[in-house]
This record gives sequence, structure tokens and C-alpha cells, in this order.
Amino acid sequence: MADAIPRRLVATLGWMAWAAAGVMLAWTGPAAAAVAGRPNVLLVVSEDNGPDLGCYGAPSVRTPHLDRLAAEGVRFDRAWVTQAGCSPSRASFLTGLHPHQHGQLGLATWGFRMFRDDTPNVVRSLHGAGYRTGIVGKLHVLPEEAFPFDVARIGRGNFARERLGDYARHAEDFFAAGDDPFFLAVNYPDAHDPRLRQVDGLPPEPLDAADVAALSHFGIDTPQLREATADYYNCLMRLDTLVGDLLAALERSGKAEDTLVVYLGDHGADMLRSKRTCYEGGLRIPLIVRFPGRAVAGQVRDELVSTIDLVPTILEAAGVAPPPGLGGRSLLPLLAGGRPEWRGALFAEYHTHAAAANCYPQRAVRDARWKLIENLLPGRTNPGVAFTFREFDSGPAAVAAAPEGIRAAYATMERPPRYELYDLDADPGEFRNRADDPACRAERDRLAAALDAWRRETADPFLDADVVRRFDDEVRGVRSKAEARRRRWGYLDAAPPRRAAAAATGEGP
Repeated sequence: MADAIPRRLVATLGWMAWAAAGVMLAWTGPAAAAVAGRPNVLLVVSEDNGPDLGCYGAPSVRTPHLDRLAAEGVRFDRAWVTQAGCSPSRASFLTGLHPHQHGQLGLATWGFRMFRDDTPNVVRSLHGAGYRTGIVGKLHVLPEEAFPFDVARIGRGNFARERLGDYARHAEDFFAAGDDPFFLAVNYPDAHDPRLRQVDGLPPEPLDAADVAALSHFGIDTPQLREATADYYNCLMRLDTLVGDLLAALERSGKAEDTLVVYLGDHGADMLRSKRTCYEGGLRIPLIVRFPGRAVAGQVRDELVSTIDLVPTILEAAGVAPPPGLGGRSLLPLLAGGRPEWRGALFAEYHTHAAAANCYPQRAVRDARWKLIENLLPGRTNPGVAFTFREFDSGPAAVAAAPEGIRAAYATMERPPRYELYDLDADPGEFRNRADDPACRAERDRLAAALDAWRRETADPFLDADVVRRFDDEVRGVRSKAEARRRRWGYLDAAPPRRAAAAATGEGP
């Protein structure tokens, strides 16, 4: 398993060195903005969708603009987020850190926030290097002041899908506002709940339940689930049109050939065995990168990549020094068509989403074939299962009538053991837990050792069982969003990175 464990995971050690210095990182100075050839960066983010696009082979889904982007760029087939929840995931692809390192363990709307207000991030790095920085759509990470955007528009989730044409219009205004290199993040509301069938005539020919089957990783198929799947696909087809409008605006600006375009989903669909879990339905996302002149078009890469790779990729492309301690790797060698020695494993985690309704700490690791989930409160009922079934009330009866293997998979999800082990080649839906299979003992132990080593080298505070217990007690004790927003979460002081930084800088506990 040596190749599955990164040679040196020093994210937290780098954080501590930075904090101990008591000063901000020495970013590349504004004078560097005059250096010719630095690319613009357009980061396009969609909500709540896995790789269910035409270019990924999804049935019935018509996504010609994203398919074209993939044909002109590079499509990554095995890309993971760090946590299948909006705020933790977004904080990770903006900071290059895992949630237990940056501290955004749950939703910003419930008052969860990063450990430190001055956390290094890609926006701050590029802004300090002379880039114009902008965001259209929600940020959903706290504190917002950590991200120095020059321009911010539509600063909300917009789940009602109002004035969807404004996303491309605001972007076009930003493209035209100056000649300095820019970083623009455009964050679309689709395919977040509610999954609206049609908005402003988009998509022009929506699907209905009769056109689709429920997503395969559900393991069950009911009319309600087929309807939800159809409307999920409708959201993605609407998203595709909006992304097409955005890319057309970039073309009209004359800056497309000088722009690195990154498209990704923030995590998987908000349906069964997906969002708010460590299953592939939650962690695996679409990731497409187009980089004219620097990427070999039309590639499909099967390397294990993570959204923590985006910060080092963007900063290397911009010629900006990264902050120390990032665990990700630049994707530029892969974009260029190279075959560098690459990581053998990906790591992810889960903590909570909206406080008591779905708090269930987990850690996960996968390699090219095998996947291990470690449940940090084994034997406890996972409240997230009942939370998800509130929307899909046909699910419990369908599970009860399903074959024994499907019933066992849902029972495992509801009351997990310490370990879950899945053979992703033979069982991509993760229905058969092999953790107690003697024939798979070596695989379980190998991945468990890799996961433990990664957690120790990144100073995961949840290695301490007392931290797990206190976090669980605190989060489950909060019953409303209003209460959560008023409180200051105790975990912000309990996490070792903050304690170490406080001790080094004399800030107190």
C-alpha cells in the first residue's frame, strides 16, 4: 500500500508553521500582474450533482455544451470532493484543505465556519498577485471576509431560480471590466432541491418519470424516485444551457483562449445514498478542465483526483506561489497529456450538514478498486437516513420489498459498523459490505492503515474519541437554524490546529 499513502502529508504542519510566523504568507506581489501570459481563471460550480451528464454516459441526459467543453478539454472520471456537503466542499476547493483542516465542518447557514478567519485561499492568493477577483452566486463559506472578491453578484443560493440569465450577464460585465488577469467563480443553483422541472422554458423538452430509471446506486426504483431522477436530469439540462450562455459570453469577450476553465459539481445528488454520505453517489463528481494551449483536448483521465488539487493547479498556472502545507497536487501534468507518478488513494470525510438532523462523523479512503469507510460512532443510528427518507417516503416500503442484499445495504447505512469495505469494480453501487469477509481482510487492513496514517499526518482532531463525542453532543443538541446561528461552535476551540496556532501566536485558547 506504499503507493496509496502520500509520501508527505504536511498540510497541518504547514498550517502551524504559517500560524507561528504570525504573519501572512508572502504571496507573489502585485507587480507580478504585469507578467505576460498569465491566464484568466473561470471556475464554474453546479450544485448537488454527480457525473450524470451526457459526456459521462448518463442515459437520457442532453448536455451538449458541457459535452463540448469536455471534448475541448479534459474529463476526469474519478474525481472526489472532500465532503459531500455544500459548505465543507466549497471551502476545500477554495483553500486546498480537507474539512478537518479548514474547519468548515457543516453548513454556513447553520453557523459553521472555518477555524481561522485568515485561512489562506485561492482568492486571496490571486488577489494579492494582481488578479481581479469576482463571484457570481453564493459563496456559502464563513467568514466571507476571508475571500477578497472585488466584485460579488447574486450572493444567495437562488433556489427559486430567479433571473437565471443574470449569471451570464454579470459574468460578461466582469470579463469586460479590465485587462488584468481575472479569477471569476460562477455558482449555479441547479441541481439543488427543489428540483424544478422547467424554468423560463428550460429545458425546452423536459423529461418525466416514464423516460428514466431511478439512479442505480439507490438499489430501489419507485415512481416517486423516477420522478425525482427525471427532474434531477431536467435541472442538469437547464444547467447545461446556462453554462453554454456563460461560455458564449467568454468567447464574445475575446478572452477565451487565455482562460483556464474549470467545471465541477460541489458534490453528488440530494437523493438516496448520495449527498451527506461517504458513498460514491455523494463524493464522486464531474470535473472538466479546458486550458487552451496547455491541455491536450479530448482526454479522459482515470487518475484519482480530488478537489483539493484545484488550488495548486490554478496557482501553478498563474505563476503564483502556493501556501505551504497543501495536500493536493497540480493537475497541469495530466492536462498536458503526461503520465506522471500519481497518488494511489483518495481521502474524504463527513461530519454534519444541518446540525442534529444529520450528524454522523465518518472518514473514507479509496484506491483504484477498493473503498473503505470508517464510521467514528459505530453502532449508533445515523440520523441522516431518516432525514433523507422524509422527502422520499416511498423508499422504506421499497427497501422492505427489495432483495436481501439491498435490505442489508440500507440496514448498514442506518446503523453502520466501524468499517465498510466495498469492491468498486464488482459492486459500484456499494451494496455488499465486505469488511468482515475473511477473503477481504488484507484489503480492509491495508486501507485502514492508509486511512489512519493520513489522519495522523494531517492531525485529524477526530482521532481523539473525546473530540468526536463532544462534537456529536454539541451538534445534536442544537435544534434550529436560528439557535445555531446565535451560538459559537465549541469545536472551533477544540480542534488541534486552532489550539496550536493560538499557542504560537499568544491568542489564548
